[in-house]
Amino acid sequence: KLFEANAYRDYLELHGLSVQLAEALAEYWHARVRAELGIADHDPAALDGMLRTEYQGCRYSLGYPACPNLEDRTKIAHLLRPERIGVHLSEEFQLHPEQSTDAIVVHHPEASYFNAGGRA
Repeated sequence: KLFEANAYRDYLELHGLSVQLAEALAEYWHARVRAELGIADHDPAALDGMLRTEYQGCRYSLGYPACPNLEDRTKIAHLLRPERIGVHLSEEFQLHPEQSTDAIVVHHPEASYFNAGGRA
């Protein structure tokens, strides 16, 4: 509605906020999973350690360098059936509504984003 009303600044600010909130919520749930698995006690105390992913496990999101093939999202959608909660997959393999997110969460001690030179 903001975009259609030519309220571009308000639209961009709201969009930016929604992007950051979606990422924060995904990280929150990843932390909750680590806590429930009993491995969160190894999480770094400082923010910079969290940003460098100095904790056990990884949260892989499709479309990023570690998992670049967006078409793989169809496999996840087939298993999880996101339409049950109002989320749909577009022909371009994007989730709608906008700012919906998915990920593959792996908690093996050796999981990392890239193996070149150790943990990323």
